[in-house]
Amino acid sequence: PGGMTPAVRAIIYANIAVFVVTLFVPDLVVGAFGLSPAGLLRQFRVWTLVTYLFVHSPTQLSHIVFNMLAVWMFGVDLERRWGTRGFVRYYFITGVGAGLSMVLVSLLPFDSTRATFESVTIGASGAVYGLLMAWGLLFPHREILFMMIFPLKARVYVLLMGALAFL
Repeated sequence: PGGMTPAVRAIIYANIAVFVVTLFVPDLVVGAFGLSPAGLLRQFRVWTLVTYLFVHSPTQLSHIVFNMLAVWMFGVDLERRWGTRGFVRYYFITGVGAGLSMVLVSLLPFDSTRATFESVTIGASGAVYGLLMAWGLLFPHREILFMMIFPLKARVYVLLMGALAFL
């Protein structure tokens, strides 16, 4: 997509900075800034609905690498289309929305979802899937190489990635 736009650059740099801090004090960063439904609802840790987007596990380098690659790949086109302000607004709406979805799922009365109430969610994946969906809707005929081999139209790629994430 070309060079990084201002908001994409800021998001990537902020994620990398938090990741570096997490390498040194992982329990502190994840505990204070990761999204836990129990922490949000019992201790009113509202900031975690935003901060969890910037926290990635230091033991899973691929998580931050692929999230930031996706922010760059899809975010640059979207920021150029919507402008920096519109892009940032959308990024945080989808990220916070994903976090709220996690909280709501944890409140469902099923054994399989009850355990998520005490769990901690980290990473920008919710916002990344929001970017991916918008990119696929705005640029449905663009091609992307799936697994660096198979060319797919954006609309097909987005459906495939959404289905894989759901499974």
